[in-house]
Amino acid sequence: MRLLELVKSTARKIREAARNVYYVMYRKLRRPLAGEYQTYSYTRPDRYPWLFEFAARQLGAQRPLNILSFGCSRGDEVFSLRGYFPQSVLKGIDVNPHNIARCLARARSEKAVNMTFATAASTAGEPTGYYDAIFCLAVLVSGDLTTSGAERCDPVFHFERFDRQVADFARCLKPGGLLVLHTTNFRFADTAVAPDFAVVLEADPTQLAPDVLFDRDNRLMPGERQRYRAVAFQKR
Repeated sequence: MRLLELVKSTARKIREAARNVYYVMYRKLRRPLAGEYQTYSYTRPDRYPWLFEFAARQLGAQRPLNILSFGCSRGDEVFSLRGYFPQSVLKGIDVNPHNIARCLARARSEKAVNMTFATAASTAGEPTGYYDAIFCLAVLVSGDLTTSGAERCDPVFHFERFDRQVADFARCLKPGGLLVLHTTNFRFADTAVAPDFAVVLEADPTQLAPDVLFDRDNRLMPGERQRYRAVAFQKR
């Protein structure tokens, strides 16, 4: 029995390593898409269970909510959220049309209901005051900045662009709506809309990867690696 578990564990690690190599090579070979933030489409099912469980407790798992997954990649996040919010209407958007094609194919295959997907680089086309929750996880971050050792994030990424996208998240959320951000190159606390939100969840440092954080002026923040613990914010 232990041998079988060891074989399964080793196989999972090999698959994980192979996926990582694939996405690194894919990123190097393809051109960035217009409006793209994170250029690595890495994802996996139920990647952040502690965040999803918190959101379900905070909002009510059985309520009929409107939920958006921003930068949904190939859909694992959206399909995982269905398990936490069985009565909700779920939407995933992603800048990559190939990712969305895979999401749509899976939705058809699984006969998913109350679940839609669309190709989009921002939330500009989403309705005002519509969503009860927006999840933006490992999207507003550049994987290249994580390993570059750069003292500034521009021209790869600008705080102004982050601030603008977060402000549009705020526009799309209902009062009392939940914004969940995880793994970003900037702090939500530095944005113009931060005073309109209350921090409702701070992660344990062990739940966070060491982020490369930059300030409003696009300068690397002091310290080798930062852990910005605030990850969930409720609109006042």
